[in-house]
Amino acid sequence: MLSYEGFTLLIMLFILAPIMGAIALLFLFVFEKRIDLLENKNKEIRLEQALQEAQYNKLNQQIQPHFLFNTLNVILSLARLNRTTELIRALEAFSQFLKFKYKASEPLIPLAQEIQYTQHYLDIQSLRFGDRLKIDMECPDQLLIALVPPFILQTLVENSFKHGLEKKVGEALLSIRFYQDSQTIYLEVIDNGLMVKATSFTEKGGHGLDNIQKRLDLYFSNRAQIIISSNESGTRVKVVWPLVYDKRVEEGAL
Repeated sequence: MLSYEGFTLLIMLFILAPIMGAIALLFLFVFEKRIDLLENKNKEIRLEQALQEAQYNKLNQQIQPHFLFNTLNVILSLARLNRTTELIRALEAFSQFLKFKYKASEPLIPLAQEIQYTQHYLDIQSLRFGDRLKIDMECPDQLLIALVPPFILQTLVENSFKHGLEKKVGEALLSIRFYQDSQTIYLEVIDNGLMVKATSFTEKGGHGLDNIQKRLDLYFSNRAQIIISSNESGTRVKVVWPLVYDKRVEEGAL
């Protein structure tokens, strides 16, 4: 025969068991809802990342044909002037550019590749300008494995020629300088061309500095910026973005 205490405990178990079960089910329901919310949030994040990547790639593709057309115009001008030797060398540089172009498919590339890519364009311009063109480029060795969105340097250099140096009479000077602090990389492109308005650099169709700013915003949000200044002595464009290294190169994987 059950004692009074045992009977009381048994009654409490019968009463509390359904309550505890209901609480357990409630916690399980809330937990499942939380899991569903997290899964949906992850799906939204992945979708947003995919859309941003698609937009980023589209902006990259907009820059490339623009550069191709300008480079072909440079080569055409050499042909019209019957500068055969320079024309052949320009075509060689252009072929190297095309070879690199189809390799630049990553959203970020080592700075060494970006410099190499831009050098092909500078080689062609050097043939056009001859001894009038003086180019000074400074980049610390440790920054050569820093990552940069492709065509950043090339676009700035192209703008310097198009908006400043093309109509310059006399010596044409172009200075390219990379430097860093603990968390940031800086790029300055300075020319002694004609003074231009900042709005002249932003072209319709997604080219120029507007394109660069959009790509920097997509990848680095508000941690990147472009600063433009121009006066009678020339134009300076400064680009700032977070310092990120290519870990594969650092670890010796490449």
